[in-house]
Amino acid sequence: MIAKVRTAALLGIEAQPVSLEVDLTRSGMPAFTLVGLAEGAVREAKERVLSALKNAGYKLPPARITVNLAPADLRKEGSAYDLPLALCLLAASEVLSPDSLDNWFLAGELSLDGALKPVPGILPLAILARDQGATGLIVPLENAAEAAVVQGLAVYGVGSLLQAVRLINGEDCPAPVVVDVDALWAGHAGMEGDFSEVKGQDHAKRAIEIAAAGGHNLLFVGPPGSGKTMLSQRIPTVLPPLTFDEALEVTKIYSVAGMLDREAALVVCRPFRSPHHTISDAGLIGGGVNPRPGEVSLGHRGVLFLDELPEFKKHVLEVLRQPLEDGRVTISRAAQSLTYPADFMLVAAMNPCPCGYLTDDRHTCSCQPLAIHRYRSRISGPLMDRIDLQVEVPAVPYEDLKAPRGSRDSATMRAGIVRVRGMQAARYKGLGLRLNADLQGAHLERWCAVGEGEHGFLEQAVRRLGLSARAYTRVLRIARTIADMEDAETIEIPHLAEAINFRTMDRVNTPQG
Repeated sequence: MIAKVRTAALLGIEAQPVSLEVDLTRSGMPAFTLVGLAEGAVREAKERVLSALKNAGYKLPPARITVNLAPADLRKEGSAYDLPLALCLLAASEVLSPDSLDNWFLAGELSLDGALKPVPGILPLAILARDQGATGLIVPLENAAEAAVVQGLAVYGVGSLLQAVRLINGEDCPAPVVVDVDALWAGHAGMEGDFSEVKGQDHAKRAIEIAAAGGHNLLFVGPPGSGKTMLSQRIPTVLPPLTFDEALEVTKIYSVAGMLDREAALVVCRPFRSPHHTISDAGLIGGGVNPRPGEVSLGHRGVLFLDELPEFKKHVLEVLRQPLEDGRVTISRAAQSLTYPADFMLVAAMNPCPCGYLTDDRHTCSCQPLAIHRYRSRISGPLMDRIDLQVEVPAVPYEDLKAPRGSRDSATMRAGIVRVRGMQAARYKGLGLRLNADLQGAHLERWCAVGEGEHGFLEQAVRRLGLSARAYTRVLRIARTIADMEDAETIEIPHLAEAINFRTMDRVNTPQG
């Protein structure tokens, strides 16, 4: 007898429909055949499922069993096929009604005793089930809240194979799991830290406001102990809260990566990722034998912080170019090509030289000019061009250190940033843009148009600093954000001057004489 059930395979962060079919024939020699481009964990499902069925009290008759995972050209990975396979075997052996599995979506890993374990990627599966008009979705208890975030779908969490069978047979009819999405935001305690704890560094705080308001990338350059890391760690506290759609995007990534907190149904905080400088290119960008999202995707809609930037391997830094331009990363393999979202705000920090004290008037730098050049050349010109604001962070003077609090707090900064982002949302509505950092082509010409005087000022800056075409574009974007912060309709020379002033590394590398 043939039985069918619906489940899904993950392709990137999206779920693709999979039909699991079982043909159980009692004639011929007993055998178990699994087809449909199944990877290791899926092929091992046979042993887990048969043991779980036996220990749950179900005995399959001796039969020739063929299991097909369709479509056959789509790679199937992971242990989420255990539950659909077990129930489909029971339907094929007539323990369950042949049509009882119609229009259900199933996923879950089985223990040998029949208990259900959570699996990654449930949120994309729930979205697919809703879009496919499923009657309901049955998942492990630990995954139920995550799936229930999707509105318009009946989600049932079960703890064992026996509970799933009783639910399918109608013997046990629990209420679908319900999650109060509004309460997720209401119960959020907020980010730790506040900019009022940062003493001095008003110039750096101004740069952070501009970067956060326009979605620009940011680099801090300064001696050890000047507060570069402290400033960076507090950037999420001034970013606007995630919208529901953005929270779904981020949660899907963490769900697929298997990093979603089981106590949290939805990621409601903007991510802040800070990988160590020993990270590999696969760890940063994503990939591996079984491809999974990297740090650039885990920082989607949030902040990716790279401390001690020159200490990262050069080839690792170079893989940042595509996501910084496109907001996504594509991982190509011989068998498949996966695309992960990676629209993050890059924040980096570095010392001005190997010893760190080149710009500190309280310490003597011991570095030779050649050593300084080698240190800075670890960051390529094309990558530096993609960092909009390059800000010098000096050592904090004692007068600022003895002050009880910093000059500005996160709430005040966030209010201004939210206002400017709202202006951009209204301006770019229907254009496929979100922030000033996204401007390019015709949109850049329209919204960053400048007068003759401003063109003359820019021409001098380009010649004196040797700005590339990409750096020129980024100066215009920053100036647009500065103009928005001052409620100016057009970009003027003071806006351009401040934007160029934030290109510290361009000034450092300008030939003298």
